[in-house]
Amino acid sequence: MEVPVAMPDFLVIGAPKAGTTALHAALAQHPGLYMSAIKEPKFFLSDGPPPTKGGPGDALTYREHVWRRADYEALFDPAPAGTLRGESTPLYLYDRAAMSRIHDTLPGARLIVIVRDPVERAHSNWTHLWSAGLEPIGDFVRACGEEERRIEAGWASFWHYIGLGRYGEQLEYLFTLFPREQVLVIRYRLLVDEPAQTLDRICAFLGVETGVLTEIPRQNVTSHPESTLAHSAVAFAQRTATAVGTRIPGLTAAALNGPLERFLQRHSRERQPLDWDQRQELLPRFETDVKPTGSSPGSARAAWSAAGPPARVRPRTAAGSTRYSALSAAR
Repeated sequence: MEVPVAMPDFLVIGAPKAGTTALHAALAQHPGLYMSAIKEPKFFLSDGPPPTKGGPGDALTYREHVWRRADYEALFDPAPAGTLRGESTPLYLYDRAAMSRIHDTLPGARLIVIVRDPVERAHSNWTHLWSAGLEPIGDFVRACGEEERRIEAGWASFWHYIGLGRYGEQLEYLFTLFPREQVLVIRYRLLVDEPAQTLDRICAFLGVETGVLTEIPRQNVTSHPESTLAHSAVAFAQRTATAVGTRIPGLTAAALNGPLERFLQRHSRERQPLDWDQRQELLPRFETDVKPTGSSPGSARAAWSAAGPPARVRPRTAAGSTRYSALSAAR
């Protein structure tokens, strides 16, 4: 008799810095669900061993990928009988090859996507890498301007601040692979502002009991070190250490980066908000993705735009008039 293979029934596939870590922790509390102990296995990001080179810290992070199928299946072996198995790798949605692998391996899987205001998401992404001492550019907008060069240089997708937030084109491809009834798109702000209702919506989508989960834990909150000479010096040491660390077999990013990252963040503030000028400078890079010419109510972009009611918009009054950001409703 053939033993059933332990593979996930559902995946949280995106987006990075949109609450996926907190959602993973919340879903792990449901008795009908089993979440992988490694939150981001990244199994479907490669077909075989992951790359060995990239931007600052990438090579060590690649060592953390669970890329062997036997190791990936082992993550779900402890799942109690009758529970649904899940994992959360938020880079899957952005990676078309990964989505194709998921379709080929798990064609019946249910997929959860969290969308966040793409400018806010990009800023949180940049802050994450800045606070870790890996982002060499201390100006958010200028760092975004380096994206194409970094892509050409082979930096990992977590450095793609703009690309990761272009949900319309990502969902458009996703819906060529999976039927809409297997995909749930929700807004990050609803996780924050209406956690109980949003968790019930997710549980109903997965087919498990509702009314069990009521809170989203505070997870993966990024601090914001000030740009001081001390920060610059330690951050440079961090990037140097990660480059040297790639020559040490078995060393991972968590083991090497942890002490320096904790030092960088020891007196840090919480992530500082975007200012209006930064937001206005980056908005044009996303507006065509949200509202493309000829989009229809049935389009993938419309699907993410309609992923639950907008939580709020951010006004700005100038010369006696009020203007609203086209994308702030997605926060």
